[in-house]
Amino acid sequence: MTTLTTEPLATLIERLYTQASAATSPVLDTVPGEERERLMRSKTEYLELYGMLKDLWLPVSRDTGKLLYMLARSTKASAIVEFGTSFGLSTLHLAAALRDNGGGVLIGSEFEPSKIALARRHFVEGGVDDLVEIREGDALVTLASDLPRAVDLLLLDGAKALYGDVLGLVEKHLRPGALVVADNTNYCPEYLTYVRSPQNGYLSVPFADDIEVSMRLE
Repeated sequence: MTTLTTEPLATLIERLYTQASAATSPVLDTVPGEERERLMRSKTEYLELYGMLKDLWLPVSRDTGKLLYMLARSTKASAIVEFGTSFGLSTLHLAAALRDNGGGVLIGSEFEPSKIALARRHFVEGGVDDLVEIREGDALVTLASDLPRAVDLLLLDGAKALYGDVLGLVEKHLRPGALVVADNTNYCPEYLTYVRSPQNGYLSVPFADDIEVSMRLE
């Protein structure tokens, strides 16, 4: 038995996935598909885009959530950084791993206040709020300082065009063997080029359709 598969977290996570699948965004529905694609790749208009997405949960898939738990457990992670908290589903999976690893800290970043407020309620309900610190604001600012000396796992699941920039902020803290998990990487080819280039210090492989798992080698 694990924290992830027992109460209160198991029922909470299932309920939140049900809520996530029912969420809609009337504002986003008015934006043409071509414009959405452009905004997804923009490094300057991401605040506008994610403002439109504030009603959507944007969670990792159930399988990806389990993968995150497994990776954090298998590496005995005690310090995790997450870019893009949203309503906290991925955070719950990672915090469950921290609990089962014996404790630690997860530092997340989210700029939408309404999402942060609800995510924090979920962390309390799931009994993992003591493990999670969510920083409000643009991750390029909130994750630029005061990170753990050695980070075991970095999850990238915020504005896709910023993956490389956020990695650049956290990279010096990644211990040898640390993992970087990036979701929706079909929107960030420059990031993939970087982590797949051996000279940059990573061993990187694609997983499923659009996930990249990279290990810091040095």
